[in-house]
Amino acid sequence: MKTILLIIFLSISYLSLNAQTNYNSGNQELDKDLNSINADAKLDLASFKTNLRLSYSVSEKKIDYMSVGLKMQPAEIYFALEIGKYSKRSIDEVLVVYQKEKSKGWGYIARQMGIKPGSEAFHALKNNASGKAKKNKGNHGNKGNKGNKNNNGKKK
Repeated sequence: MKTILLIIFLSISYLSLNAQTNYNSGNQELDKDLNSINADAKLDLASFKTNLRLSYSVSEKKIDYMSVGLKMQPAEIYFALEIGKYSKRSIDEVLVVYQKEKSKGWGYIARQMGIKPGSEAFHALKNNASGKAKKNKGNHGNKGNKGNKNNNGKKK
């Protein structure tokens, strides 16, 4: 019995450690929000990708390339698109810097794209990530009951 409990504990600990990604944005709150965005995106990856495609006018092929080809986490794809938006650079330009400098973190990548810490663009990146993370947290309880007003919140 002790062995089973130990295995369960170690498994949960391993999953908890690996669920958090260190984005190295230079801001702990932003990193926390990106982790929240990442976790939420993984719950419904298809919807997340559709939302990105429509919000940033990026092709599904490009999103799949970032996800599969570059092995980017969903939140990294989101953040790369946001950096492109606020730096007024194409996603391809952001990805070139990402591929060269990803080990230095997203804060460094943003600076290379012209977004300085404390700047208006940096605050916009933080605020948008925070808003997206909070919005997604509010949607967790509604997933199973969307569009059905007659069930009074009860599952059938």
